[in-house]
Amino acid sequence: MLFMTEALFYDKLDGGAVRCGLCNHFCRIKPEKRGICGVRENYGGVLKTLVYGRLIAMHVDPIEKKPLYHFMPGHLSYSIATVGCNFRCLHCQNADISQIPAEGGAIRGERVEPERVVAEALSAGCRSVAYTYTEPTIFFEYALDVSRLAADRGLKNVFVSNGYMSEEATRTIEPYLDAINVDLKGNDGFYRKVCGARLDPVKRTIELMWGLGIWVEVTTLVIPGYNDSDEDLREIAEFLSSVSPEIPWHVTAFYPTYRLKDAPPTPAKTIRRAEEIGRGAGLNFVYAGNIPGEGENTTCPACGETLVERFGFRVARNGIVDGRCPSCGEGIPGVW
Repeated sequence: MLFMTEALFYDKLDGGAVRCGLCNHFCRIKPEKRGICGVRENYGGVLKTLVYGRLIAMHVDPIEKKPLYHFMPGHLSYSIATVGCNFRCLHCQNADISQIPAEGGAIRGERVEPERVVAEALSAGCRSVAYTYTEPTIFFEYALDVSRLAADRGLKNVFVSNGYMSEEATRTIEPYLDAINVDLKGNDGFYRKVCGARLDPVKRTIELMWGLGIWVEVTTLVIPGYNDSDEDLREIAEFLSSVSPEIPWHVTAFYPTYRLKDAPPTPAKTIRRAEEIGRGAGLNFVYAGNIPGEGENTTCPACGETLVERFGFRVARNGIVDGRCPSCGEGIPGVW
């Protein structure tokens, strides 16, 4: 049965309560109540996931949409999601599905067995499965089952995540997870005010994922008046550079949405400034997002040769040969 599957990562407490260990909220959930994500419920002292196999979205996307620029450029990724999220971002771009449980809506979605996801991905000519649109951690049990089957059939697995999963969850998915794009949204004040979360767990996840050998890229949505100061951007860039200067950083333009409509769209000059700050902090690969035609190409950090040419989500040319720049032989980090 797809619904009401027992959840992973929880401990039983006194009085019938449970402690969820899936993400860094570590929710204490009373009987017949749900965690912050809205999709894990305590049924008589047993934690259940309400969204196993209950997909709200199934689409074929270019991998560049995630965005992942150094992970098999130009391939198609079969992208899936359930409802729910463990963040409450005021600027959520997918609030129509991610915030359904938080806003009192019924949990819905089509029943889809893991085997069907893999079969449809292969039929569509995809080379990976992406767990995306909402936070994949909240449908972890399903993602884990799909990822195992996908790996067995030669497909790669990709998370697009807020990076708030627990260390136990990270280490559990690690054998099957090939790449992740993590949102690193701002400073701790930003996380608490805008997202209902904290910064440090996200930074720890990035460090752990990179250390485990999972390919990591990071996205920061730059919002005027919220996280666009030189100090904010430099703090993010310097942290990423301290983990590895090879981590690609996507600095992305914001457009007013959901509950954050008081902020204006991000000017192109702000994105250019963020790119400069990233390179000044030592990052070798900084990309502009939501501004088609600007800052999308991959260039060799050693000789400056343009290696991958992009426009929007389309790869026009990939000149990387055996993971190296054909002009100077410099190794280009990623999965090519």
